[in-house]
Parts: sequence; C-alpha cells; structure tokens
Amino acid sequence: MRTRSLDFGLYANEQDLAWVRGLVKELVDSRSARIVEETVARTTRGGEMTTAYMYDFLAEQWAVEHPGQDSGTREAVELRVRLVCSLRTRRTIRKAVIKGLCPEGMGPHTCRVPWMSC
Repeated sequence: MRTRSLDFGLYANEQDLAWVRGLVKELVDSRSARIVEETVARTTRGGEMTTAYMYDFLAEQWAVEHPGQDSGTREAVELRVRLVCSLRTRRTIRKAVIKGLCPEGMGPHTCRVPWMSC
C-alpha cells in the first residue's frame, strides 16, 4: 500500500466543508483505506497562487446556480487528503466522492457544493 492523494477544489462555507470531509471519511473507511493527513489549503501547492484565484469559476458557478442568494462565508479552498491504499481503491474512492458531491439525476440540477477534482 502506498500513500496517495485526493485533492478537491471547493467553494464552501464551514458547514459544507464539514459535510464534504465527512463524505470523504465515510467512503475511505468503507474501502479499507486510511486517511493519514487532511488539509484545507488557501494557496495552491507551492504557494504560487491563492485558491480564490485558482477556483474563481466555482464562485461564479455558485452565483449562476443560486441567483439572488448571498454566498455568505463561502470561499474557494482546496481539500487535500492523503490516504494509504492501492491505486485501484483510490480511483474507486475518488469516483464515489464525485458522485456524492453532485449526484446526477434525470433533469437539470445543481451541486450542493461547487467542486473540481484535481
């Protein structure tokens, strides 16, 4: 088993961030993997730019999908999770997290938390 990374750009407030973290933990635990580190970053790896700049389109997406609503304390962050598992397990977890973040239905829908998988 090796240490692998899951990174997600999110436009979230503290409540939504807690929900995403719980979703990731639940899926990791169900797949015999182990989280060894979890970070909420406000700069990209290497610190060259802020996550607000990198994921500015997520804020725009939220505004389009929630017209007239105040974004409140939402901000663009990057959730970085390092876990110990096989590559196959990492891929399975990543797919399940994405499906949980924005389950597809038959009609138009919006995601609870705008996201991007890195």
